[in-house]
Amino acid sequence: MTASIADLLGSDAQSLLSHKCQTISRDQLHLPGPNFIDQVFEPSDRNPRVLGSLSRVFGNGRLAGTGYVSILPVDQGIEHSAGASFAPNPLYFDPENIVKLAIEGGCNAVASTVGVLGAVARRYSHKIPFLVKLNHNELLTYPNKYDQIMFASVRRAVDMGAVAVGATIYFGSPEADRQIVDVAHAFEQAHEQGLATVLWCYLRNNAFKTDKADYHVAADLTGQANHLGVTIQADIIKQKLPECNGGFTALKFGKTAPAVYDKLSSPHPIDLCRYQVINCYMGRAGLINSGGASDVKEAVKTAVINKRAGGMGLISGRKAFQRPMQEGVELLHRIQDVYLDASVTVA
Repeated sequence: MTASIADLLGSDAQSLLSHKCQTISRDQLHLPGPNFIDQVFEPSDRNPRVLGSLSRVFGNGRLAGTGYVSILPVDQGIEHSAGASFAPNPLYFDPENIVKLAIEGGCNAVASTVGVLGAVARRYSHKIPFLVKLNHNELLTYPNKYDQIMFASVRRAVDMGAVAVGATIYFGSPEADRQIVDVAHAFEQAHEQGLATVLWCYLRNNAFKTDKADYHVAADLTGQANHLGVTIQADIIKQKLPECNGGFTALKFGKTAPAVYDKLSSPHPIDLCRYQVINCYMGRAGLINSGGASDVKEAVKTAVINKRAGGMGLISGRKAFQRPMQEGVELLHRIQDVYLDASVTVA
């Protein structure tokens, strides 16, 4: 381990860097590596153009050739409102600066709206892989409603030179059934057109948050959301880092098994995240987690947990673009350094 990573983790260093997973062995996982596409995606039904698109993502940025990915997502102008997102750093109202940050930050890809990426596509789509987010939750309707609706088409993504599309499903919400159908159809089209697919597998139901815990980030519920996501052939799953477990048992719904809690997971954060990984077909679909809170320590901590659990990387947005560009670049590099450090191993 490098001293800088251990120093940043502080009191958490020993627990996170020395943990040995006693649940599912790393030997049973399909782990990120230089040959991940050949070993995992090539035997699948993905066509050669999809493999080429995945190769562009895995072959770009500071993590090129490692099998890990660092993605800059900036769709918060819709998801959280432009004012709330960009007021701390107004230069990011201009889409070009979003793409510049991803390039300077050494990211594998930049993920944003059809409008943001379309505004600068001719200048940049050949310089960094574009990931077009197809659906969004808009917060201008009053009273607010929470639903992911389609904003863009696969055809538009193809025309602007994108190599991947992304979408969000609010699993557990009243609208989830429609969203699953919408996204499954879009992902089928994307694969036909040679694009890779990334799914934000979020949970959304007021009943999931209780006085005891917020089960929106429970390992068992997020794990099942991941499993639904890979079922509709997401190549990469984006999920929040788990903070608790036992959502099915506490809320008394769905179906689970005692082994989920006493054999396949433990209270340790790396074991909770590994349960998310095993629900991604044992890592056949890569797991990328949200980048943690806004400070560097939490971002690095999240990266260590994800990597040691068998995950594929981080997707980090607000913590990078809500600060001066050079500081955002440095933060992205700090996260990437975890995946470049061979001494930070899979637990």
